[in-house]
Amino acid sequence: MSSESFNWHEFLGRWQEEWVPRPDADEDENGEQTLVRPGLPGADEAAIVAAEERLGRRLPPSYRGFLAASDGWHVDQTAAIYQLGGAADIDWFQDPYDMASLYEPDPGDDPREEDVLLAGMWRRALRLETDSDMSHALLDPGDSDQDGEWALYVYKGWSGEVPDRYPSFRAYMEAMYRGFHADRAARPDFVNATTLTQDAHVDEAHLLALRGRHEEAMPLLEEAFSFGRPRSAVLLNQLRQLLAPSGSQGYGGLVADPLYQPEILPLEAMEQANGRGPSGGDEQWLRMMVARGAAPEIAEAVLGAVRDGIHQYAPPGPWGRAVAEAREAARWGATDAAWHVLRDALPLWEALGSLMVVPLGLLADPVLGPLITPERGREILATPRGGETGPAPEPVPDLDPPGLTWLAGPFRYGQPLDGYRCVWVEGADPVDLPALIGEEGAELSPPVDLSRSSRRAPQPHEREGVELWEDRAVVAVGRTAEEWAFAFDGPSHRHLHGLFLSPAAAASSSGRAVVVWSDPRRSSPDDPSAFHLSVAEHGQELYAFTVRGTEIQRSGAIPETLDPARLFRPEDTERDNERRVLEALHTELGLSLPRFALTQGRLHTFTTRSWTRAPRAGEGFAYISFARHQS
Repeated sequence: MSSESFNWHEFLGRWQEEWVPRPDADEDENGEQTLVRPGLPGADEAAIVAAEERLGRRLPPSYRGFLAASDGWHVDQTAAIYQLGGAADIDWFQDPYDMASLYEPDPGDDPREEDVLLAGMWRRALRLETDSDMSHALLDPGDSDQDGEWALYVYKGWSGEVPDRYPSFRAYMEAMYRGFHADRAARPDFVNATTLTQDAHVDEAHLLALRGRHEEAMPLLEEAFSFGRPRSAVLLNQLRQLLAPSGSQGYGGLVADPLYQPEILPLEAMEQANGRGPSGGDEQWLRMMVARGAAPEIAEAVLGAVRDGIHQYAPPGPWGRAVAEAREAARWGATDAAWHVLRDALPLWEALGSLMVVPLGLLADPVLGPLITPERGREILATPRGGETGPAPEPVPDLDPPGLTWLAGPFRYGQPLDGYRCVWVEGADPVDLPALIGEEGAELSPPVDLSRSSRRAPQPHEREGVELWEDRAVVAVGRTAEEWAFAFDGPSHRHLHGLFLSPAAAASSSGRAVVVWSDPRRSSPDDPSAFHLSVAEHGQELYAFTVRGTEIQRSGAIPETLDPARLFRPEDTERDNERRVLEALHTELGLSLPRFALTQGRLHTFTTRSWTRAPRAGEGFAYISFARHQS
C-alpha cells in the first residue's frame, strides 16, 4: 500500500473537523463532554530523522507521512489505544512481558508464515502508544511489504486474543477513522460530508440491489457498514444471506417491527430450531427476542411452527400466489418445478419497506427454504425486482437428474446409498398411498427434513400389536415428473429375505404399481447382495424377479428390456449392474425419483404395512434385539 499519493494533511484535517466526543466520553466538572481535538502540529524533518537515528531504523513511509502532518494523535479507540505518541515518544517494545514465548509455534507443527511473523514481532516491534487500556500499538519492521510498509499489530492485553493485524500504519489509521464514525453514528447531531456521502452510497446500493446489480451494491454497503451508517447492516446482511442461505445474519429490532416481522422472526426461529441458537435453549432465545421487542407469545408461536415444520411463508399479492403454488409442487418432490415458479415470479416481488431488498422469508419456509441453494440465491440477487428493471440473469441449471441411476451413487460423502426400496403407483395421488399400502390408520405427516430425520420405523418389539416378523417402513411420499406417486424408504435398514411380500399388488388396485428393493449389504459371502423388481396391475402381479448374487428367481412375462439375465452380468461390478437395471426401469416404465427432495428437501411420510409375511409352517424365523445397559 503506497503512501506516496496519500494526503495525510487532508485526511487528518477532515478527521479533526468532524471530531466530536463519543456518547460515553468523560465529562468535566460541569457535566459536559470535553472536546479534545485529536491532532498536534506536525514534526519537522529534523525531528523525524533524529528519531530514526535514535532507533537505528528508517521509519516506514506511511508513518513518516503521518508524523509530518501530526506529531501524535488522540485515537480514542474504545477500550484499547487512546493516544499515539510523536517522534520523540516512540521506542522499541522489547517484549517486557515475554509474549514471544507464548506465541512461539511448535517447530514440529509446520507453522504458517503468519504465525512465525507474529512470534517474532514482540521482540522486533516499535511501540507507538502513550496512553491505552492495557493495550499496545506495535509496528513490526520484520513484517513488511514491497512498499516498505510495516505491519501494525494492536494487542489488547485484557482480551487474551491474538493481536489485530493491519498491513500498514495507514491501514490502521483508516480503520480507526471508520471506527470513529461507527462509534458516533447514532448521534443525531453527527452530520458531516463523510456521513452524507456514505448515506448516499446506501441509497444507491439499495437501488442497485433491487435492479439485480448486487455485485455493485455490496462494496458500497460494506464501506457504509464500516462507517456504521444506518440501513447499511440490514441491507448488507440480506445480500450475504442469499449468497450463503443458511441461518440468520442478525436483524436487530426488525423481529418486532410489524412490517418486517413476518420475514425476519421466522429466520431467527429457524436458527434456534436447527440447534444453532443460544446455549440457554428456547428460554434464552425467547428472552433475546423479547429484549429486541418481540411479543413473547408471537415469538413462541413462530418458533413452534418452524420447529414442527408447519410454518408457511405467505406474502401478499402475485408473489404470494406464486409462493403457494411453488410450495404445493415442492412438498411432493417437484423441487425444480417449484424453483421455476419462484424464479418466474421474482420480478413481481414487492419490498415491504426501505429496509428490504430480497424475499428473506422464503428461506425460513420449511418446504421452500431448502430449495434456495447458494447458486439460486445468486440468481435471486441478480434478478430485478421490487418495481425495478434490468436484464434477467442466466438461469442456473436444474438440480434433479432424470431417471433413477443416481440411486447407484455416489450418494453422500462419495459413498453409494446403503440400500433402498420404493413403491410407484401410476397416475395416483400421493395422498392415497397410505390407504393403499399404509398400516392401519396411517396418515401423512407434515413435510419433514429427510436429511435430519432418521425416519426409522419403531421396531416390532417396541410396538404393541406388531408381530416380531413384521417389517414396517417409514416412507417419504411424492410424485415424479412422469406422474407416478412414490413411497421411498432409503437407506433401507432391512434385508431382502425369503419372507418378503411385495406390496405391488396391494398398491395396484387402480392401475400399475412397481416395487424395487436394492439390498447391497453383505453379512457374509453366503449372504450376497440382492435386487428385486415386481410389477402389478389391478391387484394382480404381472411379473417379478429377484437377483441374489448369481441366482435369479423370476415369474410372469418379463419384458425383454427388463430381463435380469441381460441386465445383471457376472463379469460387471455390482454397481454397474445396478445402474443398468435402473436405466432400464426409467426407459421401459418411465420411473424416476427426485434426488434433491429425497436428500436435502422435505417430504410427507407415513408408515407402511409389513414388507414381510408371517412365517409358514416349517419356515424358520429369528428376531434379535439388543439393549445397552449402563452399570
